[in-house]
Order: sequence, then C-alpha cells, then structure tokens
Amino acid sequence: MTEIIPGLQGDAPANSRKGVPFVAGKTKVAACAKHFVGDGGTTKGIDENNTVIDVNGLLNIHMPAYIDSILKGVSTIMVSYSSWNGKRMHANRDLITGFLKGKLKFRGFVISDWEAIDKITEPPRANYSYSVQAGVLAGLDMIMGQENLVEFLDDLAFQVRNNIIPMSRIDDAVKRILRVKFVMGLFENPLADLSLANQLGSQEHRELAREAVRKSLVLLKNGKITSQPLLPLPKKVMKILVAGIHADNLGYQCGGWTISWQGIGGNDLTTGTTILNAVKNTVHPSTQVVYQDNPDVNFVKSNHFSYAIVVVGETPYAEMFGDSAKLTIAEPGPSIISNVCGVVKCVVVVVSGRPVVIEPYLANIDALVAAWLPGSEGQGVADVLFGDYGFTGKLARTWFKSVDQLPMNVGDPHYDPLFPFGFGLTTKPVKS
Repeated sequence: MTEIIPGLQGDAPANSRKGVPFVAGKTKVAACAKHFVGDGGTTKGIDENNTVIDVNGLLNIHMPAYIDSILKGVSTIMVSYSSWNGKRMHANRDLITGFLKGKLKFRGFVISDWEAIDKITEPPRANYSYSVQAGVLAGLDMIMGQENLVEFLDDLAFQVRNNIIPMSRIDDAVKRILRVKFVMGLFENPLADLSLANQLGSQEHRELAREAVRKSLVLLKNGKITSQPLLPLPKKVMKILVAGIHADNLGYQCGGWTISWQGIGGNDLTTGTTILNAVKNTVHPSTQVVYQDNPDVNFVKSNHFSYAIVVVGETPYAEMFGDSAKLTIAEPGPSIISNVCGVVKCVVVVVSGRPVVIEPYLANIDALVAAWLPGSEGQGVADVLFGDYGFTGKLARTWFKSVDQLPMNVGDPHYDPLFPFGFGLTTKPVKS
C-alpha cells in the first residue's frame, strides 16, 4: 500500500534525506500514513479497541508499513484511536516521540485523528486539560477537532504559559508543520490551482478506475466441476437474470466515506455505472436482460434463464458502524442466492469491504467473485465477467469459513480457511 505515496507526492530524489517529507510540485499532494500503530490488530477487530501484542509483534507485524512510508518521504502520519496494551496511542510518548520521531527520524508532522484526544480518558472528556497535556506531550503536532476548538486553544495556551507544556514542544510542532508547508510550496502558491478541477471525474480518470476494478476482482470459484467453468459468461444468449439490490446501487458499490461519512445507498450519490447497467452495456443486443432485486423461486423457474448474475453484499458503513460479530451478507442476499442458484447456473458477485461468511451457500454457487467495493465504475466488473479481460486478482487477506475461526492468519496452527491468503483463480480473455 505504501506505493501510493510516490503516486500522490511524486518520487523522492535518490539523494534526498530519509525521513524528510517530499512533494514534487503543485500537481502533487501531501500523503498521510495512518493509523499509527496497531490499528488493524485490535481485539476482535473492534474499532478503536485495544491491540494486545508484545513489542516484537508490534514492530514485526504493524510497524513495517510506517518504516517504508517514511523511507518514501511521507509528509504526515495520523495516530490511531486505538490503544496498545491498554495505553491510548494518542498519549503514547514512547511510540510517537521516542520511536517515530526519534528512532525512525520522521521529519514530517504527526496529526491526531478527529477529536481523538477527547478519548484519551474514559469516559471521553472526563479531564480535558489532561487530554490536551497528554496528547501534546506525546508528540502530536496538529490536533483535529471542531466542537471544542476555542477550549483547546485556551487550555493549550494556559499550559504553555505555566510551563506544563514546554515551549520546545510547541517549537517542534511548528517546525514540522512549516516544513511540510514549505515542501508543498504553499508559501509560493498558497491557493489551489483551480485549472485542475475540471479533470476530476474525467473519462481518463474513469478509465483508470475501471482498470483498477478489473485488476482487483478475485475469482474464488469457477464451476461446480473444475473442468466445466461458468466464466467467462457468453454475451449472446436468449435471456439472463440479474438479481440483488447491489446490482443497481452506486452507493452500495462505493461504500462508506463516499461524499458523506457513512455513505448512502441508491444512485443519487454520484455519477457512474452500476453493475446492472454494465451488464446491459456488454451483452449482445439480442440478449434479454431481466432485473429483479429479490426474485422468488417460482419467478426464476418460470423464466428459463440461460444463467444468472447475483449481486449481494454489505450496506455502506464506516468506522465503528462496521463492527460486526457475524460478518454475514445482508438480507435478502442469502435468500436470493438460495432462490436463484438452486434453479439456474449462477455467478455470485459479492460487494463488500471485507471477507464475509459465504457458507453454507457455496455448494449451490457455480462461480463466486469478490468484487470488494468497486466504486463508481461498475463496467470493470462486466469487463471480466464476460471475458473482455481475464481474472488476475489474488486475496490480500484470508477468507474464513466462519467467524468462530477468527482471528486466523497465515502460519497459525489452526489455519483452515475457506480460501487462503493469496488465492485467486484466473481466466483468459475471450478472443473476439
């Protein structure tokens, strides 16, 4: 994932000092690596929870991406809401100042998460002055917040005037923030270049996003018998069924943190192509495409479809709203799989931000595709389903059988996944 940093900031010169931020010009932006550190290892995967691991585990599992980010010249690093062995990361001076700024020699600035210093205490804001002191002394250079901005400024100024927070700590924060502003060129060009605004959502950008969709899809199953694959799908048949509300829902394709914090369902969120419309755009003009968001068994049986494309998955979420003890496909998804795949050959496309429980439906499914959150360019899904391009994606994480197996990682003695880390079937493009 750290490869995105030179894409955002530009490639740092070979002779540049390691740990010093670098931004290549006004067509580039400052990158932020987050959430430091151990955010992905919290107990039971619960957002803002406690990561229980020894120092060797923290350094070997959770730290390498930050080390690589710093070597690539990342400008800022955001701290995690979570705790490490019971200590809130936003108050962890040993890791922020001692390790990140000291040992790793990071010279950009460290930023808090949104109103995160409030949560240093339990309950939040139980002692706000202490939270300000603990966060700033831990090494936070920039504090994000809104509701209590004036209170924060007054409290910080009071603590500096009374030598509770030394001026040297403020100087360090100011130097780091100014350093990033200098490398961004904000003193020479303080305003954004609006001439670039019309490039947002351009056809070139959409084609790149479409390519990303094609390459990120993971084919998990292709045929109940390996010698009889279902994919690629034929474009010219009598009639096909597209089923599931996720098939015609840009909001569901995009997920949370799209326009709004939690995202929204429906097709009014943004401009793009739903998977349903992508299918219609791709099949032969003589092929009849029938869409039903929740078809029953009798409907499927009576229509004599050549095959079905079932699109199911999760509804949008972000942060703690995504916490789940079950990690199941949202209803009526499982019912649609049962109603459709028990009657006609089907490919199930799962739209989700993570692996979800697919048992006990897998046996009835002819082909299974993890589409993750494909975003606005659903045409990329159809590109691969119908063989204009081949499947090449591999799982970047283990796909479990049930939540009872979690946590489960490669190398664990009990490692027995539904699909292992790195798994992904391939297909070849169909020659036209």
